[in-house]
Amino acid sequence: MQYYYRFPGFRLKTLTFSYDDGVRQDRRLVEILHKNGLSGTFNLNSSALGEVDDLAAPHGRLSVSSAREVYNTPGIEVAVHTYTHPHLEWETSATVMHEVVEDRRALEEIFGYPVTGMAYPYGTHAPHVVEVLRQAGIKYARTTVSTERFDMPGDWLRLPATCHHNNPHLMALGDQFLALADDEARRDRPRLSMFYVWGHSYEFDDNDNWHVIEEFAEKMAGRADIWYATNGEIYDYTKAIERLEISVDGRYCYNPTTIPVYFYANGKQYIAEPGKVLTVE
Repeated sequence: MQYYYRFPGFRLKTLTFSYDDGVRQDRRLVEILHKNGLSGTFNLNSSALGEVDDLAAPHGRLSVSSAREVYNTPGIEVAVHTYTHPHLEWETSATVMHEVVEDRRALEEIFGYPVTGMAYPYGTHAPHVVEVLRQAGIKYARTTVSTERFDMPGDWLRLPATCHHNNPHLMALGDQFLALADDEARRDRPRLSMFYVWGHSYEFDDNDNWHVIEEFAEKMAGRADIWYATNGEIYDYTKAIERLEISVDGRYCYNPTTIPVYFYANGKQYIAEPGKVLTVE
C-alpha cells in the first residue's frame, strides 16, 4: 500500500523565507510577510544586537528590545547565524562550537524558546563544521546554494534554497510553483514541493527594489494549496513523516510524534494523529 504524504491541510506545497543578520530593514520585511499571511525565519548574530537600533548605518542592526518586538510574532522564527559572523570553515571545531552555542544561548534568552535552526555566515561550511552543528543541537542549516527547484532537502544541515530574491527568474519560478497541481486521480501523485527564498532585507534598500518582495508576496499569498511555514515548522513536519511506524501490509500506522501527519492512501484522505494507531482501509 502506498502512502502519498501531504503538508497540513492535505497541501502539496509549502513556501518559506530565510533572511540574515537582524538588520533594521527586517521590520519592514516582517510587515510585508504579515500583510500577506506568509511565514519566515530570521537568522541573527546576537552579539550585534545592541541597546538601541542602529538607524544610521545602511546595514544597521536592531536592538534587543526591537528584535524581540519584530521577531516574536506569529509566523516568524529566529535562528542562529553565529555569535560574530565568521567564516566557519576557517575556524577550529572548538571555535565553531563557541560561535553556535553562544548565539543559541543568547537568542534563547531573548526569545524564550529553543533555537535549533541556522544559516551559515557567508553560506560556507566544511565537514567539521557540519559535525559540530550536529553536536550543538542544530536541526537544519541553510547555505547560499540556489537550485531554482522545489525539491525537499536531502541533507538538512546543507540546506539549499530555491533562489535569492534578486534572482531574475523569481517571478517565473513563482508562476511555475503556483501551477503545480495535485491530481487525486493519479496513483503517482506529485511529491511534496518547497519554494525557499533567501536574502538580506538591507538589499532592498541597497538596490531600491522593495517592489520585488512586495509583488512576490502578493502573488504567492492566499493560496489554499500552499502551506505558509517557517523553516523549523517544515523541518519538524518532514521528520514527523519519517518517524511514522507502518505495518508491513500498510494497514496500520502509528504516529509517535506530537504532530498530525496528512496523507492519501487507496484514494482516501487520512490524518495520523499524534500518539495513535490509525487503520488504513
